[in-house]
Amino acid sequence: MSDILLQLLPHVLAALLYAALGIHFWQTRWRESKQPRLTLPMQPWERAAIFGALVAQGIGLYSGLFSAGGMRFSFSFALSLMLWLAVLIYWLESFRARMDGLQPMVLPLAALAALAPALFPQLREVANANAWGFQLHFLTAMLAYSLFTLSALHAVFMGFAERKLHQRAVTRSLSSLPPILTMEALLFRMILVAFCLLTAALVSGVMFSEAIFGKAMVLDHKTLFAFASWGIFAALLVGRRVYGWRGRVALRWTLAGFMVLFLAYIGSRFVAEVLLGRL
Repeated sequence: MSDILLQLLPHVLAALLYAALGIHFWQTRWRESKQPRLTLPMQPWERAAIFGALVAQGIGLYSGLFSAGGMRFSFSFALSLMLWLAVLIYWLESFRARMDGLQPMVLPLAALAALAPALFPQLREVANANAWGFQLHFLTAMLAYSLFTLSALHAVFMGFAERKLHQRAVTRSLSSLPPILTMEALLFRMILVAFCLLTAALVSGVMFSEAIFGKAMVLDHKTLFAFASWGIFAALLVGRRVYGWRGRVALRWTLAGFMVLFLAYIGSRFVAEVLLGRL
């Protein structure tokens, strides 16, 4: 019993840190007050606190995934790993681009994802985890998931900011966000990198399917959703390049692509592992 509690402790600690930081950033960046609407850059102690939460969550993920000698996985660990990578990328990006004001939505979602392995601790063994084809497929897929997650959050933020600007409602949360053009440039940069990673994940899955999964590729719902998401993001990038898509059109395509990709693995594994009880 004590061993189980020790394994769950990093996940709970990370979730509490993310939640506390999310409340802090909401109070200091989004909550309306009579104070002047001044942009408050991320402070060194705030960066350190986010890094501390990342370390705690990373310890819990590594312990759960690799402590048994091989590799184990589940939808809860996939969700936690996806948001862990998303927050890590966000944290690193904040050193080179203004990310102020985005924390109140990113960190609460990270808190929920960090808590998922504690709520659903069941894991299943992953076959052929030492094969380089599997490692390439797994790494590119997780990085693509994470970047598309950040892209979806950016799309939500941009939609929120554009609506407020059209209403001429300058709130504290709006003044804390980066400029729209900066957010848009960052959005498409992340989508392009994530699209390349997703392409690599799909290609590696097709080429090394037998070595990775022990069988030839089959067109199941997970594969169809993954390729459908790839097609949506490909159309978005082509539309951006050829037709100059931006604003609400680009945001809708981004959210549609993310939802389809989310269903490809996380949604299907949740149904199989939690609703149907299959590991």
